[in-house]
Amino acid sequence: VQLQASGGGLVQAGGSLRLSCAASGGTFSEYTISWFRQAPGKEREFVAASRWTSGNSYYADSVKGRFTISRDYAKNTVYLQMNSLQPEDTAVYYCAAGRPIMSTIRTLRGYGHWGQGTQVTVSS
Repeated sequence: VQLQASGGGLVQAGGSLRLSCAASGGTFSEYTISWFRQAPGKEREFVAASRWTSGNSYYADSVKGRFTISRDYAKNTVYLQMNSLQPEDTAVYYCAAGRPIMSTIRTLRGYGHWGQGTQVTVSS
């Protein structure tokens, strides 16, 4: 499966952005699709996941209540709605696809397919 991330940009603190991850070349409904982010000088970290087996969503504590992950099966696209953005949310955001078990859903090794990343910059 191939992934194309888009929607990043520059926003002021408190603002919102919606990222999109368009999937092709695979059966979209059979993959967990997740978002990770990587800030300069930091490791890539889990943000949110939409699990294919249950349809449940999972979030990092740092974004819970502010970010929402959703799927549009007709468009083979996963969205990440990001509200109340803060400067610490500044990072390159990557979408990933895989079939992780619950113990690996928040880890990089749970995913074998990655998009190219989209830059999100939040100014204070």
